[in-house]
Amino acid sequence: MTMSDAELAAHLAEAAGRILLEVRQSGVFSPKALGKAGDQTANQFLVHALREARPDDGLLSEEMKCDGGRLTKSRVWIVDPVDGTREYGEARQDWAVHVGLAINGVASVGAVALPGAGLVLRSDQPQDVPPSANPLRMLVSRTRPATEAVKVAERLGATLVPMGSAGAKAMAVVRGEADIYLHSGGQYEWDSAAPVAVALAHGLHCSRIDGSPLIYNQEDTYLADLLICPKSLAEQILLLIREITAAA
Repeated sequence: MTMSDAELAAHLAEAAGRILLEVRQSGVFSPKALGKAGDQTANQFLVHALREARPDDGLLSEEMKCDGGRLTKSRVWIVDPVDGTREYGEARQDWAVHVGLAINGVASVGAVALPGAGLVLRSDQPQDVPPSANPLRMLVSRTRPATEAVKVAERLGATLVPMGSAGAKAMAVVRGEADIYLHSGGQYEWDSAAPVAVALAHGLHCSRIDGSPLIYNQEDTYLADLLICPKSLAEQILLLIREITAAA
């Protein structure tokens, strides 16, 4: 039976997650070497599987040199074999596997596996996002909290929630474990494509921090910033970002 795009994304994200857990459980890699070994192993699986299952589509992976051929394609798979390499190596739960499909530049289909938690969140299985908390909870990097996020949190009276990978943060909003993911410290397309596809399917607001749309499959894969939050909060947050930027 031929799988739909969403079924394929979820299947591959889950399978890659299992592979990564097995690599870690092998016990033959030092913590420093584990991230590289996991990245390369999962990437080989995802690249070969997507080329077999969707040979006519483009492909962009963090762990694969891009030959530019994807730029001629309207359908491009964008994958991150291990989002949160540090967290993966530390045996934490806040790392992820991203398998997304951009169609005409839009993150349209996606799956984000959270192997440490035994979960796969999918764009084809949306659920209601729980109501926002009071006070609001703002996700930030464990090591480099974005200046804009910290300042917005102060204005909102929000609690800062440090967390690892971009995918884990985005899925925390989807799952109702946090309310706002605002990032301005620099990312690439593979960091957000699959998470954004899942978040959009769950009815959340997703944009650049100036409110402009997130556009994928660009020649320059750098996609510096991101806002994921409930639609009811988006206008207020975007206004605060503009005020903070203007005052800087």
